[in-house]
Amino acid sequence: MTTADAGRSGDVPVTPRARILLAADETITEWSPEAERLLGLRSEDMVGRPLSSLLVRPEPAEGAGLPHPPACGGCRVRLRGRSGPPVEVAWWMCPHRTAGGRAAWAVFLAPARDTCPCAFDRAILDALLTESPVGLHVLDTDLRLMRFNIASPGMRGVPAEGVVGRPAREVAPTLVTDTTERLLREVLGTGEPVIDFVQPGCPPADPHGEHMFSLSAFRLCGPEGEPLGVATLAIDITERHRYRARLELLNDASTRIGTTLDLARTAEELAETAVGRVADAVSVDVLDSVHRGEAPEPGPVPPEMTFCRTAFRTTGAAGLQPAYAVGERASYRFPTPLTQCLADLRPRLIREVEDGEWLAHDPLRAERMRAGRVHSMMVVPLTARGVVLGVAGFYRSVTAAPFDDGDLTIAAELAAYTALGLDNARRYTREHTAALVLQNSLLPGRLPAQNAVEAAFSYLPGHAGGPWYDVIPLSGARTALVVGDVAGHGMRAVASMGRLRAAIHSLAALDLAPDEILAHLGDLVLELAEEGYPAFANDPLEVRPTTATCAYAVYDPVNRRLVAARAGHPAPLLVQPDGHVAPADAPCGPPLGVDGPSYETWETELPEGSLIALYTEGLVGGPQDGAQDARLRRVLAQRHPGVREACDAVIYAQLSGRTGENVVLLLARTRALHDDQLASWTFPSDPAIVATARTLAERQLASWGLSDLVFTTEMIVSELVTNAIRYAHGTIQVRLIRDRCLICEVTDGNSAAPHVRHPRTTDEGGRGLLLVARLSDRWGTRRTGRGKTIWTEQRLPASGAP
Repeated sequence: MTTADAGRSGDVPVTPRARILLAADETITEWSPEAERLLGLRSEDMVGRPLSSLLVRPEPAEGAGLPHPPACGGCRVRLRGRSGPPVEVAWWMCPHRTAGGRAAWAVFLAPARDTCPCAFDRAILDALLTESPVGLHVLDTDLRLMRFNIASPGMRGVPAEGVVGRPAREVAPTLVTDTTERLLREVLGTGEPVIDFVQPGCPPADPHGEHMFSLSAFRLCGPEGEPLGVATLAIDITERHRYRARLELLNDASTRIGTTLDLARTAEELAETAVGRVADAVSVDVLDSVHRGEAPEPGPVPPEMTFCRTAFRTTGAAGLQPAYAVGERASYRFPTPLTQCLADLRPRLIREVEDGEWLAHDPLRAERMRAGRVHSMMVVPLTARGVVLGVAGFYRSVTAAPFDDGDLTIAAELAAYTALGLDNARRYTREHTAALVLQNSLLPGRLPAQNAVEAAFSYLPGHAGGPWYDVIPLSGARTALVVGDVAGHGMRAVASMGRLRAAIHSLAALDLAPDEILAHLGDLVLELAEEGYPAFANDPLEVRPTTATCAYAVYDPVNRRLVAARAGHPAPLLVQPDGHVAPADAPCGPPLGVDGPSYETWETELPEGSLIALYTEGLVGGPQDGAQDARLRRVLAQRHPGVREACDAVIYAQLSGRTGENVVLLLARTRALHDDQLASWTFPSDPAIVATARTLAERQLASWGLSDLVFTTEMIVSELVTNAIRYAHGTIQVRLIRDRCLICEVTDGNSAAPHVRHPRTTDEGGRGLLLVARLSDRWGTRRTGRGKTIWTEQRLPASGAP
């Protein structure tokens, strides 16, 4: 019998160290060379002797048989060697048949110090059935599931007692198809393994999710070579398959979409490409003005604009009827994902359609979608070079899996190809477009990067007007939040808004308090009203008194305090982490450009994670609409995944059926700078402490891993502390903040602001602030309650960026 034969006769190691063959009466019939080396006994001396004579027992046991190991196949025994003490060995014993077919035994020996091979076998088996990420399934000859890997993604969480012994077809009916069963039976019959057979289906662990598996199978045989069953290895290749399919789809789209200059045909090409591969149904709506050859308005599109259904295509099994026939013109009901998509030019993914409150705002579309069993949808704007040409809708009804982020990316790519094909229809009308172009150019396209708050906005332009919003990074890691609205519409309101926004940025750079900034803005509005005379008769920019409202708030993440002031503007709403909503009790001053009492600031401390909401009056329909205000508070109090989702939720709830108004909503969720990002020291006004301040700054930078900034920071600290000692009085505070940049602040009791001097080459002094300005990226001064603070900012090295 060969070693391989013995390995099929029980739990025997594949490559044993020594082998002994026994007759039925346990007499030695073969003694291998490995056994000679292990025990020092020659084959000619051992053949014919009973193997039991070699066993060393604690007490002699006459007639005792050989030790039969447990089911694992191995045990440890002591055997007599040629000389010296007994030899402890690992022992495997299993049934064996001679060449003539007579029953016999095979014994395998190995030094006891060697690791038991069966332990490796057991560890491998346990790992394959409990830890391996690859799906392992053992089936018997009737294709019943006998063992499976409980850690595989397709079977994770499936109880063994509920599936073991059942036909594999019952356990995974969508995976074990007629083709799969035929394949497995061929493996059982022929013994030829199958490798990398791709099988789609829903695994038991995810019965509603379509997956792709790479299946390999091989036959399991018994000691005599008889088939015992089949083992399968299944690897989930769903993501790989999706990635390949998406690449193929995009490659097809690049050649199939935009083949002609016909607008309708381009829209149809999008639907033909996407249906059956991305969605069960696709609709393409193009602005009616584009169909007429007129210029679409740049930027976001108001919801009352008329769209023309240009293409609609569905799979035969979908059964979805369109809300509007091809060629029919209609406007979108508001607010819905379609209008939100047009408002900020971002695609919308609605995984579960049934959960959407927006369905109540568009009854016709909701009825058709329910009738067609649409459960998931995407809406993607068709934009080219900042101009909206239309909207594409993607729907799933037959396909069980909802759309995911990968599908949204593909839809956006397809929309981009389509928009380029439609771009020849774009032209600009002059008068109305000019105001919108100016308005959008004066508003921030994206919010600046800062760490104090997580901010998002919703801006819905009903028409060209004067609302604006801003998030302005300030010194000391603080951030200013601004929302305002210039009265009136048209070019004059837009131009005034642009001047006010520029003025706010200039005043914010001076680190003035919110009430002071509003006071300066009020003076500017009065000046604008005085100089605003018509240049000629019937000037369309006719003379009207300019007024504006504004709310200005500053949040400090160091002490988590919010300071706010407002001029005729709705009070900001503050939402605590527990959902409690209350308005900021900032006293309301007069609108900008209207005489009245001076503006006052209001200050409070906010827990980390609080939500600050600033908005224009159009969001609540006016100051007297209590129902709208209550609804706004109720929506803000709810939990949302992020501020962007909170913005959408507010718009859905607040603007049902209302269009034509300019609406701005700015949401900011507060963050806090923690102790490990701050370092602060207070020193007496003594020249001796300059060296101490440098040393402390050096140590702090070293602990932050900012050794590259040690030299420049030491110079800055030295110059600013020296100036404070020379020109100020009282104690001096030095503070370092590690934020998006390294901030160094020196505070003293002198309120006089320093200025950079430009000394001559013969001057001995006067270069301190000039040196600070050269060493830092930005620097400035802000007034405090006890004096002033001089601050600097330095860019962090790439390795030290937070």
